[in-house]
Amino acid sequence: MGLSTLFSDIWDSFSHPAADAEAPPSGGTSAKSPASGTDEESGEEAEANKQDAEGDDGDEEQGHKPGDEDDEEEEEVQDPKHRLEEECIASKECSPAKHHYDVCAERVTGQIESDGKAKEDCVEEFFHLLHCATNCSAPKLFRELK
Repeated sequence: MGLSTLFSDIWDSFSHPAADAEAPPSGGTSAKSPASGTDEESGEEAEANKQDAEGDDGDEEQGHKPGDEDDEEEEEVQDPKHRLEEECIASKECSPAKHHYDVCAERVTGQIESDGKAKEDCVEEFFHLLHCATNCSAPKLFRELK
């Protein structure tokens, strides 16, 4: 085996053949498309397309249409976690964390108004507030979900 054969084999192992996409099959399942391999509609397809265009569904009703059935209105179940966290944020337990967050938010808003940009953010205070709200609401949430 010569040196040129070695390089040729290495080149062939790293080169990738071009990916060629195959053409989609002609025809299809649509009522508006012609039968497979032809440009003309069959008699059944022509009749179905004509009925669809007229809007005449015949005697049979196909598909589900909203409002057709008088089934019971299902009430959307609300996640109690958000409500419980809001109550905890407003509670006495999380008032120190909320106070620190509110002070920081006012300070940052003042910096944006005076300088056009903030020198700090309130991410740390926000996480402390969120941590307090989560710790406060978790036992209530699990009691409510049982």
